[in-house]
Amino acid sequence: MTTFVNCPTCGSKLEWTEKNRFRPFCSERCKQIDLGAWAAEKYVIPAVDPAEDIDDDGKLQP
Repeated sequence: MTTFVNCPTCGSKLEWTEKNRFRPFCSERCKQIDLGAWAAEKYVIPAVDPAEDIDDDGKLQP
């Protein structure tokens, strides 16, 4: 059974096989676009500062 995935950059559907050397991307171009976004720090996970955002009961403040 063949697995199909969407390219994370452009959304085009592609076959997940070893023949596709750019997987999970559809092309070298989409791979480079994603690398550029990563290098520009566009992918971030918000951090929570426990000293400021958690009250005395251990609950997250809004």
